[in-house]
Amino acid sequence: MAPGILIVMPAHWTRALLRAQLRECGYDAVGARDLLEALGLSAAVRLILVDQDALSEGDERLLSDLLHRLHAHHPDAALLLLAGATHKAPDGPFQQVLRRPMSIADIVQAIERVVPLPAAERHPLD
Repeated sequence: MAPGILIVMPAHWTRALLRAQLRECGYDAVGARDLLEALGLSAAVRLILVDQDALSEGDERLLSDLLHRLHAHHPDAALLLLAGATHKAPDGPFQQVLRRPMSIADIVQAIERVVPLPAAERHPLD
């Protein structure tokens, strides 16, 4: 089975486009609009991509707690942050911080570097 990718991103269209591109490359990708929704998903994942926008609205301590709970739920998953170009990246257990502006293709390439697919799995899932 292709590695599972969890995308936590409030922007529906961006999340949907990124998920579609990852699936086109052979990744099993699921999306959530926020950390609470992500915690409700039971899919096994090897990488979690969190958009900084998912960490910007609400109580900072609660969001930090939810992020750490999500990471504890998937302890072996790499955790990447997609951060704004000028915003300070929030504290968290991130292995890598990706900075905007980034295209969907740039994000997919960053994910491929962290969780590479074997050649035999490089085909669309759908």
